[in-house]
Amino acid sequence: MKAIAELARAEQNDEVARAYAGQELSFGPDYIIPKPFDPRLIVQIAPAVAQAAADSGVAARPIEDIEAYRQKLMGFVYHSGQLMRPLFAQAKKAPKRVIYADGEDERVLRAVQTVADEKLAFPILIGRPAVIEMRIEKAGLRLKAGEHFEIVDPEDDNRFNETWNAYYQLKGREGVTPAIAKAMIRKHNTLIGAMLLRRGDADALLCGVASKYDNQLKYIDEIIGKKEGQTYAALNVLMLPDQTLFVTDTHVNENPTSEEVANITIQAADEMLRFGVVPKIALLSHSNFGSRVTESSRKMAAASKLVQERAPDLEVDGEMHADAALSEKIRVLAYPDSTLKGRANLLVMPNLDTGNITYNMLKMTGSNGVAMGPILLGAARPVHILTTSATVRRIVNMTALAVVDAQQEAAEAARKRR
Repeated sequence: MKAIAELARAEQNDEVARAYAGQELSFGPDYIIPKPFDPRLIVQIAPAVAQAAADSGVAARPIEDIEAYRQKLMGFVYHSGQLMRPLFAQAKKAPKRVIYADGEDERVLRAVQTVADEKLAFPILIGRPAVIEMRIEKAGLRLKAGEHFEIVDPEDDNRFNETWNAYYQLKGREGVTPAIAKAMIRKHNTLIGAMLLRRGDADALLCGVASKYDNQLKYIDEIIGKKEGQTYAALNVLMLPDQTLFVTDTHVNENPTSEEVANITIQAADEMLRFGVVPKIALLSHSNFGSRVTESSRKMAAASKLVQERAPDLEVDGEMHADAALSEKIRVLAYPDSTLKGRANLLVMPNLDTGNITYNMLKMTGSNGVAMGPILLGAARPVHILTTSATVRRIVNMTALAVVDAQQEAAEAARKRR
């Protein structure tokens, strides 16, 4: 009963707020028990019952690790839970400072509530304090500035002079005057976030929740840049009923070269290994192992050869049809000697149209809108650009990923200093 009462008093999460849009769901005479479709019921009530049973001696087989049990339940509630569990555990070991460029967005604020509760990161919100406070109150959240998060006010930040001057030094020979630099640092949150990350005032950056993807990437490229020898690309993850599928490139390269496709493939494979998933890679095309020779099919075949030369341990083949990638039976009929065995779990697309269309189609028809990403590949620092369709859970997941990115960056820097 105590757990139910605590949940009734808690702020409403995104799923409940959307399901009961327009209703006032705050604790009081008309709302004393949680709504039946609140996904937190199973995550919070079941562990509380199990703990009470163990404490009272009623449980015949007490659960020794209640937190592990809770995390397992989250896998049933949130389809991304199983995939994200190791990253959440890693993030909690050493939380990092994460900037949220869209700090006034309600989805971001709801995500930050979860981040603070789970102790995943130290959030830094870029936005106007009065607006943030008003939206926290409207959403019924428990967040308090200075306690749960830090605010960077674009209109009044004590680092403003240092920040605009640093931006001017970077871009002064590209037409950015001091006056323009000052205006840009006042106006563009992602630019502010990137500059603060560059200064060392934060460890990671999330942006794009309320802005166009390509606009955000422009600022990231200007201020943060790419890792040496790498290619920017976006990797998305789809939780389908019978498998988890990674798709790239979904947001960046309009028509990548074979060299770029090879880079993207290797980078995406490395990212998958961080999730504990062994990549099985298919480079897709309208051609199936040479069935139709065009510029696009030649590009994907050449990229496949480059990947095999540079990363011989990867299981990869192409070019091939999408059905051949996902069905070994179909693939064997077309080319019995394929180096890919079983079902592919990483689909590498020949251009931006196919990548974005495939991802969005599968997201809505195959995974009920449940997806993760976009994960930005190739950036020199821990940065990820989300999209305007990002959900609260997706923002939380990307926070954990950004924290792990920052942890790995810090570990690499420490190794270099030795």
